[in-house]
Amino acid sequence: MIDYLFYILLGSAAGAIIAALGLGLVITFQGSGVVNFAQGAMAMWVAYVYADLRRGAYPFPIPGLPDRYHFDGDVGFVWAMLLSMATAAVLGLVVYRLVFKPLYRAPALAKVVASVGVLIILTSLVDRRFANDATLRVGGILPSEPVTITDDLTIPRDGLWLALIVVLIATSLWLISRYTRLGLVTRAAAENEKGAVLLGYSPNLLATLSFVTASVVCGFVAILASPMISISSTVFTFLFLVPALGAALIGNFRNVVPTVATGFGIGMLQSTFTKVQVDVSWWPEFGAREGIPFLLIIVAMVLRGDRLPDRGTVDSWKLPAVPAARLSWLSVGFPVVAAIGGIVLLGPLWRAAIMTSVIATALALSFVVLTGFGGQTSLAQMAFAGVAGFGLSRLATDWGVPFPIAPLLAALLATVFGALVALPALRLRGTNLAIVTLAGGVAIAEFVFKNPRYVGDPNSGGAKVPNPRLGDWDVGLVYGTSTSRSVFGIFLVLVVALLGIMVSNIRRSGTGRRMLAVRSNERAASAVGINTTSVKLLVFAVSAFIAGVAGGLTGYRFGSVSEASYGVIASLTVLAFAYLGGITSVSGAVTAGIVAGSGVSFYATGQLIGGFGTWEAYIGGVLLIITAILNPEGISGAIRSGVADARAKKAAKVAESNAPAAEALQPTA
Repeated sequence: MIDYLFYILLGSAAGAIIAALGLGLVITFQGSGVVNFAQGAMAMWVAYVYADLRRGAYPFPIPGLPDRYHFDGDVGFVWAMLLSMATAAVLGLVVYRLVFKPLYRAPALAKVVASVGVLIILTSLVDRRFANDATLRVGGILPSEPVTITDDLTIPRDGLWLALIVVLIATSLWLISRYTRLGLVTRAAAENEKGAVLLGYSPNLLATLSFVTASVVCGFVAILASPMISISSTVFTFLFLVPALGAALIGNFRNVVPTVATGFGIGMLQSTFTKVQVDVSWWPEFGAREGIPFLLIIVAMVLRGDRLPDRGTVDSWKLPAVPAARLSWLSVGFPVVAAIGGIVLLGPLWRAAIMTSVIATALALSFVVLTGFGGQTSLAQMAFAGVAGFGLSRLATDWGVPFPIAPLLAALLATVFGALVALPALRLRGTNLAIVTLAGGVAIAEFVFKNPRYVGDPNSGGAKVPNPRLGDWDVGLVYGTSTSRSVFGIFLVLVVALLGIMVSNIRRSGTGRRMLAVRSNERAASAVGINTTSVKLLVFAVSAFIAGVAGGLTGYRFGSVSEASYGVIASLTVLAFAYLGGITSVSGAVTAGIVAGSGVSFYATGQLIGGFGTWEAYIGGVLLIITAILNPEGISGAIRSGVADARAKKAAKVAESNAPAAEALQPTA
């Protein structure tokens, strides 16, 4: 029992970090209605700023400026903390004013995409400014001497100090929200922003204060926690943020106490699993520590149902309009011929960029079905792709299943996982469903992708995927001494073209119309006899199948699959670029593929103005934010709107020019 108590108390530090990030998410949502997926990345940047100040420098976050300003040496704890907290406050102010304030009336999905853009920008900044510091540890801040609780129980005290500080911060914020005028107004605005405006309070000011406060709180805790962990570009951004999102969900994104308690509970539970794995023979060897808490969150949210808050003036999940699908030889043939022509006629680097865009198009198509047609959302699409990728490896290498049966079976396996993850969609929707599916994707990654039984030895390149072969005809990317073969690129284009035709036909079919009816109004759809449960399950299943095909194509391209290709950041990035292109149409998916990172547009721009180098991700994040603000319907939707406006203006001019002639033909009295 003493051993378990040791691990429970040892997990208090991780629990404190999760609780603090969850608290930041609650503060931000209360004040602005935004679920900020970049909260952990913002805390990460503040922690790096503090670490750099203790080394005698201050990093600049804007490209074109010098990397950093150098002091004579360590500025000391007090100045480092003050400058870091000022950085956190300015960061919160800038992120809200420049990113989320222009999206005040935008669909919730646009805000998710914008937060992903901020996340990508900050992560790429760390990779650029701290390229030689993959992990970074700072000197001690809190007292770390061991504390003896009993004769048999001694633990470091810095984790307990951090837990106490987080509890005090949470208590203070809870008291402010309950018993001060500012707190009461913020809570009132969360319920009804119009009422707050009528009382003379600015929702934008409240939102700004919430972003600044959350940034300062999370940055402060990240700094205090830095000596206990190795800072990296992922530790706060994903490792702690994802469970923090679960904790905030349990707290309804409003209630401080259950959010903080759940955060501590997750951290302590994960720490305890380290001991359970040793003591219990049947305990899962891989994934239990990170995966089981997420499974518990999913179960809790499904049991509670969709009883989560929506702000008074913010619809939970408005989506762009879905255009009609028009198939023609030109609409299908032009992109196919253009892609194949580029693969055959251009060099290996162009060919690689086109292949990247083609696979990204397939992934975007899965979002077109899921979100564009069905109105559902998932942050587990790359997990489905990974299931298919690893499944393909086992089917083809261990069991000798030939092509094309192996990739089809692998995609069907992803379909099964998609149907399982779809179960929360029967009771949840919008941002809440997005977070729960993100937890489901993390659980899949922990239990499956990190298990050598399924994925092989990562040191040897991951799970191998043999080339696709039709009889004696090998259509793989690499064969013998030939690399970057055109035949593989043509194979990719033809497969994705078939997927695009399938998605277009779904849009035009009775099934597609039922999907759109459920997306528009579930109650009305149910009233006219549509089985909304089966439609939701079908949407997830078809979407997972398409993502599974994309996962298999990824495996064929690289000859192997690994956990790094299908992680959380990949799921968020794919969603962001799918929205950037246009999430409601096949043409939008093609556009998403073209503008995807390392795709055709990035390579072409790099050729014109010089390579982006390590700034490619940064530029991609900026473009995501700009597109989310200026074109909430994505690039493809903006083009359609522009064409429609031009046609309307032309028709108006024609009608105006014909008006005198029509009047002349009118009979006189």
